[in-house]
Amino acid sequence: MSANTTAPPAWPYWLSITFVPLVALALARGGWWIALVPIYGWVLMPVLDILMGRNLKNPDPETPDADLFWFRLLTWIWFPIEFVLVFGSLWVIARGGYTTAETLALMFAIGVTTGTIGIVYGHELFHKPGRMERNLGDLLMAMVLYGHFRTEHLLVHHPWVGTGRDTVTARYNEGFLRFFPRVLWQGPCSAWRAEAAMLARRGLPAWHWRNPVWKYLGLEAVFLGDAVDAARDPPLLDAPVAVRHREVEDETRRQREGEDRQHEGHELHDHLLLWVRLCRGVAQPELAVLIETRSQHHQKQQQVWDGEKHPQLESLTSGE
Repeated sequence: MSANTTAPPAWPYWLSITFVPLVALALARGGWWIALVPIYGWVLMPVLDILMGRNLKNPDPETPDADLFWFRLLTWIWFPIEFVLVFGSLWVIARGGYTTAETLALMFAIGVTTGTIGIVYGHELFHKPGRMERNLGDLLMAMVLYGHFRTEHLLVHHPWVGTGRDTVTARYNEGFLRFFPRVLWQGPCSAWRAEAAMLARRGLPAWHWRNPVWKYLGLEAVFLGDAVDAARDPPLLDAPVAVRHREVEDETRRQREGEDRQHEGHELHDHLLLWVRLCRGVAQPELAVLIETRSQHHQKQQQVWDGEKHPQLESLTSGE
C-alpha cells in the first residue's frame, strides 16, 4: 500500500442530500430563492475545490466491501429520494400558482439536481454486478429519459473511448452546441445497434424481448405517465437540463481525450495510452461517489487500482 493511500470517510459524500432541502426551499419561497440550487451545484462546489485544494490521496484497494456500506447505501436510497423530489415538485408546481418564469426556473433546478446527482449515481449503479443496483441505475436514467445511456456507455463508450466510434467522445474542435444535439440523436441509435449485435451473436433478432432497450422505453413511458398525472402536463424541461449537465461535463473532458489522440496520432483504441489528466478537487468528487479516476474507470470497469503499482493511473502531481 502506498504512503498516500487512505480510505476516505463516507460522510462528505452525503453532501448530495443537501440538494433536497434546497429544492424544498425553492418550492416554498419561489422567486430568486430558486437560483440557490444551480448556484450550489455549479458555483459553490467549484469554489470549495479552489479553497480546499487538490485531493491527492488514493482509496485503499484492499478496502473490504463491508467498509463501503455507507457509500453504497447513498446510491441505493437516491432513487426513492429523487422520485419523491421530482414528482412531488411537479405536483406542487402544478398547484402552487407560480409565474411562468418561476415554473421554468423550478424545472431547471430539478434538472440540475437530477443531473448533478441522479445521473452520476445511476452511472455508478449500472457499473455494479448486482441486479438490484443495476436496476436502480436503470430507474435513475429512465427518470430523465436517458435510459439508453447504460447500453451506450458500457457497450460502446468503454470499448471505444477516445475514438470516432464512440458517440460521446467529442470530435476534434467540436464545440458543445454541435456535440450535444449529435449525442442526443446518435446515442439511442448507437445503443440499439450495440444491443442488436449482442442479440445477433446469440442468434436472436434485434426486436427480441430480451433487448434491454424495450425496458428503457417502458420505464420512460411509466415516468412520463407519472409526470402527466402529477403535473397535468408532461414537464419535459428537467430531463434535457439533467442530460445537458452530464454531457457538458463529459464534452469538455472527452474533447481533451479526442485532441490528445489527434495530436499524438493514436488511431486505434489503446486504453494504456489514454491518460486523462484530472485535477481532482476535494468537494466535487464527493458527488461522484466512487468513480473519481477516469483512466482506471475506462481501463477496467470493476477494478480498483493499486497506486503503488500503477501510479500514473492515480493522482497526478502538480508537475504532470
